[in-house]
Amino acid sequence: MKIRFLEIAQIELDEAIEYYNLKSPGLGYKFLLEALNTLDRIQRFPYAWHPFDKDVRRCQFHRFPYGIIYQILEDELLIIAIAHLHRKPDHWKDRVKRSQE
Repeated sequence: MKIRFLEIAQIELDEAIEYYNLKSPGLGYKFLLEALNTLDRIQRFPYAWHPFDKDVRRCQFHRFPYGIIYQILEDELLIIAIAHLHRKPDHWKDRVKRSQE
């Protein structure tokens, strides 16, 4: 299944990578690898994680306090948010409604 990012989700990923790189050189790269591994798990097993809402799920990173919020559509997986799990946990919910319009 194809993966597509909402623009704001791509920005969240880029900002998190930059944040971790500033925190410690190379840590942003490790964050990116973790994100890619999480995306791979989602792509291989899209229904493996508990749904929040109709076809909206979250897959957590192993090493960082983040999760990928995604929606299962007919022919693609839509990445709605790269969400920090300890800050504003529901900040992405209005994006689901907008992506369905």
